[in-house]
Amino acid sequence: MRALDTHRPLDRPHSPPEGSPPVSSEDEVAGAIRTARAAQPGWAATPAAERGAALRSAAASVRAHAEDLAKLVSAETGRPFASAEEGVLAGVSTLEQYAELGPVHGGRSLLGSWDAMDFMVPEPRGVVVALTPWNDPVAVACGLLGAALVTGNTVVHKASERCPQTGVLLNRLMAAAFPDGVLHGITGDGSVGALLAADRDVDVVAHVGGTATGRAIAAATALTGAKALLENGGNDPLVVDADVDPVWAAGQAALGAFTNAGQLCTSVERIFVHAAIADEFLDALCRAAHEWTPQPLVDERQREHVHQHVAEAVADGATALTGGSVPNGEGAFYPATVLARCTPGMRVMREETFGPVAPVRVVESFAQGLAEAAEDDHGLAATVLTVSMAHAQQAWRTLPVGTVKVNAVFGGAPGGAAQPRGLSGTGFGYGPELLDEMTTTKVVHVAQIQPSSQARRAAS
Repeated sequence: MRALDTHRPLDRPHSPPEGSPPVSSEDEVAGAIRTARAAQPGWAATPAAERGAALRSAAASVRAHAEDLAKLVSAETGRPFASAEEGVLAGVSTLEQYAELGPVHGGRSLLGSWDAMDFMVPEPRGVVVALTPWNDPVAVACGLLGAALVTGNTVVHKASERCPQTGVLLNRLMAAAFPDGVLHGITGDGSVGALLAADRDVDVVAHVGGTATGRAIAAATALTGAKALLENGGNDPLVVDADVDPVWAAGQAALGAFTNAGQLCTSVERIFVHAAIADEFLDALCRAAHEWTPQPLVDERQREHVHQHVAEAVADGATALTGGSVPNGEGAFYPATVLARCTPGMRVMREETFGPVAPVRVVESFAQGLAEAAEDDHGLAATVLTVSMAHAQQAWRTLPVGTVKVNAVFGGAPGGAAQPRGLSGTGFGYGPELLDEMTTTKVVHVAQIQPSSQARRAAS
């Protein structure tokens, strides 16, 4: 994500649109799953090229209405319009990629007997429930929906209750490209999501969101036998070595901690900086925080969560060098906040804050920073800033996370996918590997009937 989009100010305070869609009833949830189950065999039997063409048509429809979707994302979540539109177009790109990758997603042949055939073939898992978040609602949903649909699954999709109208429009635009029953939208809060996750006629529950919800889904699917595909919260560390320019490193830290008001799965959540450059780093980080254009959090409930983390840290001995207080006025704004003197036991260092907060801990060595960064129950991503190739190698080899970024808090090649670890989830998200997650493999052995057996049958 570009810093330019992050710094674009809002024209007005965040004000969600009126007329949120009604919460789906228990009967509607069950009916959507039954409809998806009935439609799935026919969709699975549809030629892969036709499924890809349908997804390409859905992508074109989303692209044609990108401005409408971006306006809804901005209105419902507070994300600046330019950044929201960037997320919508990223979702379109993902749909287009899966439209190409899906038809060529195949199995492999095996080397068996000369007179037999042995091969492995991917098959759709069946009915997929997709539960998607509010912080990048279109881009994330397009990844899960695209991979599930192009591989022959039918989908019941529930967007976050914090952006219901965005979910309704996205589902309507995409569903029109598929046969009836292939994609069905559901609206509601966590109770509706719980109903979907616990239904025994569901084959996959794919979730991107908070850790507590992810753990509840894992418990539900353990009883139903459905596959759980989870990207939960993260508590991503940034380790700053002694050999880097502290002003540049502070810019990277600000970008990682404050982009989208810190409401990204891979936001920088805790910072470990070498004592040799700590003073210059903190000064530069405070300047960056002062210069950062405020952006509202999704709602006041989220702001209260963020402020609780900050207030507890200050009460426990941390110092708010800048920010750290709830501003007056409309909108759920919270200032870019830099906390110094943080210790590992503070909640702001142990849990995902998901706000524009940069908690900093000064360490005496790169090894200490790396070790403390690894001491966490989450395992989504981590960033290391260092000139030393030896330290970079040590970092990516030892950090127990799904993604390690060296010398850049954001970025990566197209098609990348990683497996979160620990409390952060399980299974691949995005990339060609997500097609594997949405399918199951069948092994087929076809032997010839021996001529002598055929002759005996003919004689009888």
